[in-house]
Amino acid sequence: MDGFIDILKGIQSVVWGPITLILLVGTGLYFTIRLGFLQITKLPRAIRYIFEKEKGVEGDDGDVSAFASLCTTLAATIGTGSIVGVATALRTGGPGALFWMWVSAFVGMTTKYAEGVLAVKYRTVDENGEIAGGPMYYIQNGMGKKWIWLAKIFAIFGVMTALMGCGTFPQVNAITESAHSAFGLPIWLVGIIVTIAVAAVVLGGIKSISKAAELIVPVMAIFYVLGSIAIMIINADAIPGVFKSIFDAAFHPRAMIGGASGTIIISVMTALQTGVARGVYTNEAGLGSSPIVVAAAKTNSCVRQGLLSMTSVFFTTLIICTMTGIVVISSGLLDTTALDGSLLSNAAYNQGLPGNIGMYIVSIGLVFFSFTTIIGWCYYGERCLSYLVKSVHCSKIFKIVYILCIAVAPYLTLETVWILADITNALMAFPNLIALLALSPVVIAETKKFFDEEKKMKRIKK
Repeated sequence: MDGFIDILKGIQSVVWGPITLILLVGTGLYFTIRLGFLQITKLPRAIRYIFEKEKGVEGDDGDVSAFASLCTTLAATIGTGSIVGVATALRTGGPGALFWMWVSAFVGMTTKYAEGVLAVKYRTVDENGEIAGGPMYYIQNGMGKKWIWLAKIFAIFGVMTALMGCGTFPQVNAITESAHSAFGLPIWLVGIIVTIAVAAVVLGGIKSISKAAELIVPVMAIFYVLGSIAIMIINADAIPGVFKSIFDAAFHPRAMIGGASGTIIISVMTALQTGVARGVYTNEAGLGSSPIVVAAAKTNSCVRQGLLSMTSVFFTTLIICTMTGIVVISSGLLDTTALDGSLLSNAAYNQGLPGNIGMYIVSIGLVFFSFTTIIGWCYYGERCLSYLVKSVHCSKIFKIVYILCIAVAPYLTLETVWILADITNALMAFPNLIALLALSPVVIAETKKFFDEEKKMKRIKK
């Protein structure tokens, strides 16, 4: 087994090497500059759109509401990455990893915006009368049919990521470990319950998934954020030191407890690689997954939906992940224990609040966040397979295989789970980032057109 893990680690180091990091951060930086730092100037408007109903949207303009689409996107991103992923990143890359998560999230907001614009612009209707969109379609319809091979590569990696990466293994592993740690429930029992619950939702299709996401995501996000704020208030004296350690560790090597190996030295490159990789895992900017459900939104404006999509990165990484990171670092457990994953998050939150309140916040948050991620990724994988295999039966077959993966996920080790997730994420990102750069003139043109028309309408009204 150790040999297999070593092989996976070798693959992981290659796919998350300098080329991937430069491509991910570079793409986001390119869009940030070309769009005039849109993630700053248009963020208030984007947040306002969440609460405003778009005018002039007809019933055939999409499958689910724009808000439901956003919730489904958040459902697939606010999962283990926001809690376990942050703790794992801090353990592997030190406090400096959080800084690089911020960097990847900041530039990733414009990447996510570009994905949303292209998803709606190039979406189509499939053989079953459902909206079909995502990187497969903006590669095929935007770049031309000679690039279909690239679209198929993305779809293949999308199916792999759903079955072996973001969608299944890390989420189920986190749920079972957390429920076992907090409530003493047997892992096999939790696994059965999760499998049955997932089957009940995903067999209902995108409308069933989006309804579950609309119900669970806002409630659980508020619940988790309030708990985190309470701990930060209690640990207020330690907060300045937390930020100092984050910035210091981001640019300087740092010694830290490293489990069985004792004290380890964490390099700047390790912090950078870990931070960017976990940042992408958390917000999926550049991964190409969220455009699949963004395309299903009921909207007649690709720019408006792009702005809405952008907010998911803001909420997941810049708010929720930051809160998790601050709580973990301020607890001091990084330097005094070898705890990792959900156990580290549990301990940090438990230390911050009286009784076992903190542990229950993390455990309950993990269960629901991970569950929504599971159901969101089922839709992503299903749509990728539908693009590859033009058959009405492929959707049902995929769901059955997906549910089987959920059933076996509790019995995989945490290390293997995260390595597989990192590898499949990187493989999925490559074709999508190539498409985003190739179609960047379209994104820029659509953005300019939208805001120019808006200015023109304002002048007419005056």
